[in-house]
Amino acid sequence: MYAIVEIAGQQFKVTQGTKVYVNRLEANEGSKVEFDKVLLIDTDGKVQIGTPSVDGAKVAATVLSHLKGDKVIVFKKKRRKGYEKSNGHRQQLSQILIQGVLSKGETLKEEIAIPKKSKAAKAE
Repeated sequence: MYAIVEIAGQQFKVTQGTKVYVNRLEANEGSKVEFDKVLLIDTDGKVQIGTPSVDGAKVAATVLSHLKGDKVIVFKKKRRKGYEKSNGHRQQLSQILIQGVLSKGETLKEEIAIPKKSKAAKAE
């Protein structure tokens, strides 16, 4: 079972248990969030397409962490003019764990455990 859901203006194909990096959400780390703008749900070959979204469908998720993306360097230059300008940018992201795709009237049966960070990983 998978769904195509719109999160923070972008569309993602999600299934239960996947981790997704999205534009930064306002929720705190460890909090649960639900996204109700589900555009498509596929349940074992039975496809529901929304107009524009599927009625009553939700995607439940947990915010794992907030972080920054890779640095992108923007370099501008005009030849023979002596103009050079360099600028860097790091996008603010949130990592979320998809707990489940819920159709109309469904509830989350069991949650996926959030992996704990080990002390060895923190030392590196």
